[in-house]
Amino acid sequence: MKNAIEFNQEICSFKDNLRNFALSFTKDADDADDLVQETFLKAIRYASKFQEGTNLKAWLYMILKNTFINNYRRNAKVRSVFTENLDNSPNKLLGQPTTNRGVHKFVQEDINGALSRLPRENAVPFLRYFEGYKYYEIATELNIPIGTVKTRIHVARKMLKRDLKMYHDQFSSAL
Repeated sequence: MKNAIEFNQEICSFKDNLRNFALSFTKDADDADDLVQETFLKAIRYASKFQEGTNLKAWLYMILKNTFINNYRRNAKVRSVFTENLDNSPNKLLGQPTTNRGVHKFVQEDINGALSRLPRENAVPFLRYFEGYKYYEIATELNIPIGTVKTRIHVARKMLKRDLKMYHDQFSSAL
């Protein structure tokens, strides 16, 4: 087995090849240099694992590739957690326990106001449908055709969307 100085000199002779290989992964010169440096550190740390007579260049390439993959996975997890924690969209904020209850009160007041402005002929079928009744049940209760029930619900939804458009971005998935 070579001594540490000879081994270090030998691995350093592959610096340019490793840098080019690292650039193919990172697409950034500084990141490539960091990756090569990390590869050299691991190679020195695990020099005892290298089997004399095998391909040193291939061993270094393997360390570099595995280091890149592990760093990529680690960074992807960090980005995922970071972006989840930063998602402060109105939809997320309205469901958070730290939300000001006054916000919910104003939203509820706006919804109640919009519902009260609906003509009764549209409000009743809409509210029944919202409560879970089927079209035919509403039609039977109000003694009107199913098609009329569907139309009145549709008109009510359009009127509510118009009256509550200030909440469109927050609740667009629910409407």
